[in-house]
Amino acid sequence: MNVEYNSDYSAAKYPNVVRNLFMKLSTLYLSAAATALLTASVFIVTTVAQAPQAPAAGTASTPPPQARPNRAPTNLQVLPKDTTGQQLREIMAQWNGALGVQCNACHTEDTKNLNPNGKSRLLCADDSKPEKNTARTMFKLTGTINQCVGKIGSTGTQVSCGTCHRGHLTPEAFAASPVAELRPPQATPTAGTTPEK
Repeated sequence: MNVEYNSDYSAAKYPNVVRNLFMKLSTLYLSAAATALLTASVFIVTTVAQAPQAPAAGTASTPPPQARPNRAPTNLQVLPKDTTGQQLREIMAQWNGALGVQCNACHTEDTKNLNPNGKSRLLCADDSKPEKNTARTMFKLTGTINQCVGKIGSTGTQVSCGTCHRGHLTPEAFAASPVAELRPPQATPTAGTTPEK
């Protein structure tokens, strides 16, 4: 397809049209350039403001916070005496999840001794809360069930706190669905016979 140039619309014949078009385009490009420049400036400022600042030369940087060491447990009455602090924390975390509680559900809080986060430290060896002895009794119960029964069905799973509690401090009540009274099935009469009475 061959397109011919129409000389009727040349810039020489319509100088005002060309000038106005040029002005409109240059204004449009200028505003687009200003918007792009402003956007880039905002991006750079926010990026620099959020970047981690390096410590000044000659100053020591503070080390990252370390995980609290797991001290050797004391007052173990139902758990093995050689249980490490790490093992105890893992067991307590499982119990917290199985019962849907926090540590202070069984352990006494020392309100005069606060952690760096402002929460009370726990007196883990203290036995003044009855819930702690209940937990010990329940732990012995699950151990006894697992010794007597072994595994649950063919799953290989043992009974744990979560088996009954399922994330609740008090196990939810079980309500059996109503079952129709069991009766021996009645024989249906076959064609040509009468039912017996």
